[in-house]
Amino acid sequence: MSGVDWEDDDPFEEQRDRVENPMKRLFREYGRPYTFHATVGVVASVFARLLDLLPPLMLGIAIDAVFRRDAAFSEQIPLVLLPDAWLPMTQTAQFWFVIAAIAGAFLLGAGFHWIRNWGFNAFAQHIQHDVRSDTYDRMQRLNMEFFSDKQTGEMMSILSNDVNRLERFLNDGMNSLFRLSVMVAGIGGLLFWINPQLALVALLPVPIIAGFTYLFIRTIQPKYAAVRSTVGKLNSRLENNLGGIQVIKSSNTEGYESDRVDDVSMDYFDANWDAIGTRIKFFPALRTLAGIGFVITFVIGGLWVFQPTPPGPFTGDLSVGMFVVFILYTQRFIWPMAQFGQIINMYQRARASSARIFGLMDEPSKLERDPNATELVVGEGAVVYDDVTFGYDDESIIEGIDFAVDGGETLALVGPTGAGKSTVLKLLLRMYDVDEGSIRIDGQGVSEVTLPSLRRSIGYVGQSSYLFYGTVRENIAYGTFDATDAEIREAARAAEADEFIENLPDGYETMVGERGVKLSGGQRQRITIARAVLKDPDILVLDEATSDVDTETEMLIQRSLDRLTTDRTTFAIAHRLSTIRDADTILVLEDGKIVERGTHGELLENGGLYAHLWGVQAGEIDELPQEFIERAQERTARVPDEAETDD
Repeated sequence: MSGVDWEDDDPFEEQRDRVENPMKRLFREYGRPYTFHATVGVVASVFARLLDLLPPLMLGIAIDAVFRRDAAFSEQIPLVLLPDAWLPMTQTAQFWFVIAAIAGAFLLGAGFHWIRNWGFNAFAQHIQHDVRSDTYDRMQRLNMEFFSDKQTGEMMSILSNDVNRLERFLNDGMNSLFRLSVMVAGIGGLLFWINPQLALVALLPVPIIAGFTYLFIRTIQPKYAAVRSTVGKLNSRLENNLGGIQVIKSSNTEGYESDRVDDVSMDYFDANWDAIGTRIKFFPALRTLAGIGFVITFVIGGLWVFQPTPPGPFTGDLSVGMFVVFILYTQRFIWPMAQFGQIINMYQRARASSARIFGLMDEPSKLERDPNATELVVGEGAVVYDDVTFGYDDESIIEGIDFAVDGGETLALVGPTGAGKSTVLKLLLRMYDVDEGSIRIDGQGVSEVTLPSLRRSIGYVGQSSYLFYGTVRENIAYGTFDATDAEIREAARAAEADEFIENLPDGYETMVGERGVKLSGGQRQRITIARAVLKDPDILVLDEATSDVDTETEMLIQRSLDRLTTDRTTFAIAHRLSTIRDADTILVLEDGKIVERGTHGELLENGGLYAHLWGVQAGEIDELPQEFIERAQERTARVPDEAETDD
């Protein structure tokens, strides 16, 4: 599959295409604080590589001035830079002088290599940490609409694989770039100093290599973008399957899922192999061009040394020692030129990754942040929805929602699936912003107060009862991190959880496993209730808090909730109507609108939608009107909008 096809199918294509000069931005925004580390790495790299060039040169000097005695020791490069008084006069002393220079170059070079690696590694690691932390922080602050069409594996791919690719380039790539740049510049300068004519021959392949490299960049860039896209899809498939392993096993669909993983893995294979195919053609061709230059240099230099006259148009002398130096330097010059392709290869990978990272960072949150927002101060806890409307793409999900709840009262929302119940309460938490109307808490608009103070004042207990990997104690204290041991235990007792926690292998220090898989559904739910009790919020939101547990567990959880809702403004969503029959007010929603409101008894007397829903749960299906059944069929056949998926 072509790179263009995969770019069109990249879930982050829209974000990535908005990013201009991602690598320049990376250095500007994240590299500046660590300029010192990069500078140390660059300077040390220069000295290390210059010292690496000294041993071959000293070898050539030894051949000409010490062993063959064809030239004066004091006239050799770079000895001409030293005062004659510093140079030894006897052959033995000159020999040991050369040995000392070579040994010193190796020792000093090793020290500079260590400093160079420290600088580049520190530079890369700091940036990697900052980029990953900032990307996660910005991602988690996006509104829920963004997450509705993105899979966890795709976002994990950015936070893990893409950020790691940046680190590899900033460390290995930049390290190699400066190392090779110094090698090429240093060797090129020495070659021209030794013999400008032969240097031109040695450097003849350079323009061809440069043009060939430019062509490689243009070809490989879209292919690496395709690889990054397929990695995200592969991660998403693996994350989905591992998360649903129980369903896979119970459905006996291991073979089916293996085939699906095989498909996305093959897509990654195809995209990656396409990029690899280009890469493995480029580097041998580059080495061939470099090798041709080396062979030509060797032929001309060799003829120059053993023939009585210089070959062709060349003039002057070339000693054996300098020819050896030339050959050694040419070999070391040609190989770095070929390695530049590897650096460009790493750069293109890093560029594709940085575009995805910054694309995610730049994703705008549709929640408007008021710079003048004040802290929410809750007194009575009265909540007012004033003609609230919300939807996507000009299609309303809820419309004209209008009600008021006095402090300490309980308001229940009921209705068919997709009626908009969860959406109504997500607006209270500002998971989304209203399109029209307003929501106020004790007279303060939720869009006019800071988000932390708003969400700090609202406790949420959902049906999913999500637990983090960690101990029971840590999960109860989540969000109230300064809670004491006594407060945690008191919250657990209020949630009917203390007894079963004490019976766990390690009590409150028991590890619950990822997502709390080591506990039953009822136990997980009571821990989330204990979390809400510990938070002691002014307003409580209960979203299907007992829908997925058995009757006995529901009784225990309901006792916990009764304690939790006492004298606290409470919103409750329920499909199981028996759990909200004592609510002060019940709102019945259908198609995003309030169609009934009142107490349980009043709504039964009205004989409307609520009464029919009650009849369904009471088993009085034969007594339901045909119109209600037809409407139920229409509703269940409808595809829910993003914000309705939890209703």
